[in-house]
Amino acid sequence: MNKRKILVVGAGAIGGIYAAYASKLADVTVLDTNADHVAAIREKGLALSGTADLVAKLEAFTSPSEMGRRRFDAVVILVKSQITALAFSGIKPCLEGRPLLVTFQNGMGNVDALEPLCDFDIAHGVSFEAGRYIGPGKIDHFIHGEGSFMGPARGPVESVQWLGDLWTGTGLPTTVEADPRGAIWGKFIFNCVMNPCGAIVLGMNRARYDVPQMREIIDSMFAEGIAVAEAQGIKLPYDPMHLVKKLRAGEIPFTKHAGSMAVDVANGRETEIEALTGYMVRKGKSLGVPTPVSETVYKIAKGVEYAAQLKKKEAAGSPAG
Repeated sequence: MNKRKILVVGAGAIGGIYAAYASKLADVTVLDTNADHVAAIREKGLALSGTADLVAKLEAFTSPSEMGRRRFDAVVILVKSQITALAFSGIKPCLEGRPLLVTFQNGMGNVDALEPLCDFDIAHGVSFEAGRYIGPGKIDHFIHGEGSFMGPARGPVESVQWLGDLWTGTGLPTTVEADPRGAIWGKFIFNCVMNPCGAIVLGMNRARYDVPQMREIIDSMFAEGIAVAEAQGIKLPYDPMHLVKKLRAGEIPFTKHAGSMAVDVANGRETEIEALTGYMVRKGKSLGVPTPVSETVYKIAKGVEYAAQLKKKEAAGSPAG
């Protein structure tokens, strides 16, 4: 039986984890704009450390034109939410057939961005794996999730089942559901709260837990997010605060990682705040659900993002404005 062919667009932390694991059972190709990362993958493979000890041999390219036209069974989009449409528009001319499109990205709006661009079946889901890029060809897989969820956003559930089975077979347990929105919203609420709070405390994870005022903010934001989900009739299959509660109780150890938004701020990059907390605030307003604490944190995070970008310009010798 021929192996399934999978393209992973964005081979950073989560993209790298899924590409490496998928390579156990499938032919995997990755696209990533980080030329040093791609060169290292080509030379030595994609190495996972932490909870995994794996070096995956796979094809890697820096651009669709370099990759050329190919047929894939699935295309997994794992770039930043703000460039979803741009990334897919770039690769679409290279795709033969009608692959399943999959988004495991943080933030909302990714399916909305993909739907007008093609007539492919689209799957959305949520991953509970956690990792960080630590250098060219290297990903630290520091949290192995308890299980992920995936289901169709457009198309039949059967079009998604094979990929869920493949992920599970590689060691990334994945439940396929006809409507995975509950699981997606549970993780979305977590990211809406913990990502901007992590950026505001300068990436110092313990500050989110040790400072009483931060604990109060976090508790209020979770309550607001749950209210927004419930107003849409979305049933959450788990408590979005379960990891926070475990950390507060000392049941699991602290990590130094305070979320991808903190990493983006530290590097003066645009964050996913609009697709996360910004989306939550806008959704709450459209539903008539108050989100005052989330809105305040959203506004502060916007200021932090802008300040970081100004500092980066100053460090590069450009006028900061």
